[in-house]
Amino acid sequence: MLRLTGVELRKLTDTRAGLWLLVTIGLTTAVIVTLQLVYADAEDQTYASFFVPSLLPVGLLLPVLGILSITAERSQRTALVTYALVPRRERVIVAKLAAVVLAAPASVLTSLAVAAIGTLVSGATGGAGRWEFDEALLLNAIVFQVANVLMGAGFGLLLLNTPLAIVAYLLLPTVWSIVGELVPALHRPAGWLDTGRTMEPLFSTSLDADQWARLGVSLLVWLVVPIVVGVIRTLRREVA
Repeated sequence: MLRLTGVELRKLTDTRAGLWLLVTIGLTTAVIVTLQLVYADAEDQTYASFFVPSLLPVGLLLPVLGILSITAERSQRTALVTYALVPRRERVIVAKLAAVVLAAPASVLTSLAVAAIGTLVSGATGGAGRWEFDEALLLNAIVFQVANVLMGAGFGLLLLNTPLAIVAYLLLPTVWSIVGELVPALHRPAGWLDTGRTMEPLFSTSLDADQWARLGVSLLVWLVVPIVVGVIRTLRREVA
């Protein structure tokens, strides 16, 4: 499994789409911090304030990497070779999921590094440059990014088509969020099933039991169910 996971990690950068997506994630983080250095008030230029905003665009792009990790082999027509070399498909799926899970903390480390550079620059240019940082925020950031990338991988497993999976991942939660906000009868269910709401407390330093419960229920619907159904479909579907 270690060797297979290493292979899947290399595959994340073997295609131009995967490589440029990773580059875009890094550049987006740098742009967010740069904009804060230019436009944010001096007292708001702290390590935590640089770190947290960089998580949002990365959290939007990282699931696309999860989708590509699952669907790229079918679009590149290399799935036959992969399953010929490793006939047990479940091992390949586990390795792919492990690879994207490892990519999520790596993205958090990138955000931490860029935020540190921003803090140094802020301190040298008259900004606050304070280094206050709660360790709980780091754990919450990892949970946030791991959940996002696994949701993307789940949609990839479920649909096994790159454009369809990307559109579905970006569209369905957004539509549900809008409908849940507009329809009064759905306000209460949306509080449990809208990942936009249930993940928002992760940007704070502490979550209570109710917030963790809401997050768990929303991830059960948008993460666990697509992965389980997608794994069953992938194991049974003929590779053409």
